[in-house]
Amino acid sequence: MKSFHEYINEYRKLMEKGDVRKAYKGIMEYIMELRLYFKKTYSNYFISGSIYYGYMDMTYFSFIPESLKIRNLKIAIVFIHENISFEVWLAGYNKQVQIKYWNLFKESDWNKYRIPLTIKGIDSIIEHVLVEDPDFSNTDALTKQIERGTLIFIKDVEDFLS
Repeated sequence: MKSFHEYINEYRKLMEKGDVRKAYKGIMEYIMELRLYFKKTYSNYFISGSIYYGYMDMTYFSFIPESLKIRNLKIAIVFIHENISFEVWLAGYNKQVQIKYWNLFKESDWNKYRIPLTIKGIDSIIEHVLVEDPDFSNTDALTKQIERGTLIFIKDVEDFLS
């Protein structure tokens, strides 16, 4: 394993080259546009006022229909930096809500989406990969793909909870 100093030297080289900085900036700009698209298109849903930028592990924003908000649940549209993918998660407003609903899904025979094995250190109750290899050369199509998958995920969750 490298030392922290060795990692910083590698980071410096990558930053000097500039590709990582440009890619990261482009991803963040796209996620801001995606959040704005959802906010304009779904004015009856609550959209988080900010984006969680993370530590280059994940970046996300919340997208919350009233049917989930009343249960203290939220939808997170998440970009996973490590494997360059988009996911949608069901999450709770706090750990107590997360535990309650994680147990509900885990104890059921419902297996439509991935349920984490544990919730220790995890923010999601259930997860689904929306786009494994996003095509950033066509962001309109990418946005539609994320939108479609998110709406299906929400409907499935709502159906399970009703």
